[in-house]
Amino acid sequence: MVELNRDVVIVGAGAAGLTAANALRKAGLSVAVLEARDRVGGRLWTDVIDGAMLEIGGQWVSPDQDALIDTLADLGLETYDRYREGDSVYVDQTGRLTRFTGEIFPVPPATEKAMVDLIDTLDGLAAQMDPDRPWEHPDAEALDRISFEAWLAERTDDQEARDNIALFIAGAMLTKPAHAFSTLQALLMAASAGSFSHLVDADFILDKRVVGGLQQVPLLLAERLGDDVFLGRPVRTLEWGDGTGVTAIADDVTVRARFAILALAPNLYPRISFVPALPRLQHQMHQHLSMGFVIKVHAVYDRPFWREQGLSGTAFSPYEISHEAYDNTNHGDERGTLVAFVSDRNADDVFRVSAGERKERILESLSHYYGPEAKNPVVYYESDWGSEEWTRGAYAASFDLGGLHRYGADLRDPVGPIHFACSDLAGAGYQHVDGAIRMGRLVASHIIEEARA
Repeated sequence: MVELNRDVVIVGAGAAGLTAANALRKAGLSVAVLEARDRVGGRLWTDVIDGAMLEIGGQWVSPDQDALIDTLADLGLETYDRYREGDSVYVDQTGRLTRFTGEIFPVPPATEKAMVDLIDTLDGLAAQMDPDRPWEHPDAEALDRISFEAWLAERTDDQEARDNIALFIAGAMLTKPAHAFSTLQALLMAASAGSFSHLVDADFILDKRVVGGLQQVPLLLAERLGDDVFLGRPVRTLEWGDGTGVTAIADDVTVRARFAILALAPNLYPRISFVPALPRLQHQMHQHLSMGFVIKVHAVYDRPFWREQGLSGTAFSPYEISHEAYDNTNHGDERGTLVAFVSDRNADDVFRVSAGERKERILESLSHYYGPEAKNPVVYYESDWGSEEWTRGAYAASFDLGGLHRYGADLRDPVGPIHFACSDLAGAGYQHVDGAIRMGRLVASHIIEEARA
């Protein structure tokens, strides 16, 4: 058993924890980072599967993600534009495919008007929200009492308009059915990206990728920390007390420190035994947070055949098993890669069948967008974060109905020497690596200030 003394022990070697660790070291504080996995990165994971480089976790960079963009520049990483030339495709509830350009799906005029009206309303409500303080929205309590599905139903009886607007929050972001989260939670998702319009605009929210993969961010941050990063060391017990610091007991290593940062998703806090137990408020609050569920599907082909048809690779439908898909071809790769997403209830359904049938159903869905060639990839892989031992869901934790207004103001509050930092707790950049970096910086600044007091 290795025993260490540090100023700060960080639990989790994702972007939040490693950002915080580097900031603390720069300020002259000693750190140790304990990571349960055998790799750094958390929900960022770039790997080679059957000879193809795949972004198993997060991957995109948006123009408003200043914290991430600054970090990429600091680390010397390059970006490239997501391929988007040509037409997008949309499949309606009858199964009819329509090619289109722009942001609004090709729907009947009345449905288009209903969608535009909903987007305008959501933009107005999101503009009233500080994403770091969503509970202070003028209508926070009322908006947190009504599900996003019910709120949409109150505003239009056009089912296709409701399905399409729900798609951008429920399927694409929170990865939960629209009846399972509040309108306030939906507005936080929109405000965290600058507006609901940004979520609708794939060319904005999915703008660029990193040459070589986004996991290079945590990998390079970890390099700067050297031997202060310990992999394969899940923290089993965290002893703490006001004025006495913390003792983190992990497999084969114990760290005594003045402060601790839990840089992991809230749904994983119960994996740690706290001595003494966390206060009642934290126990209650964390029970109202849960992960969504999505399968990220990677299909690699001998060439990007959809481009020959004048297609961008961008595809949407709330009525397909795969509700959205994109050209995800790697920088400089002659092969073509599609990335598709199967979310919430659809993901539940396809995991009730065999792996072979699941693959067949998903590729059949892709063929509805791109034609029969989509059924024959040379590499096929499913990122299933729901079964990943140290994640157990995607993309981030969100509150149930009423939880955000009830507990949001308490979510980041430290408990004695224990601080909290992850993308799940972010305002701007919520559930993205940008938010993780922001939270790592924020918590580090608080500890530095406290340590110097």
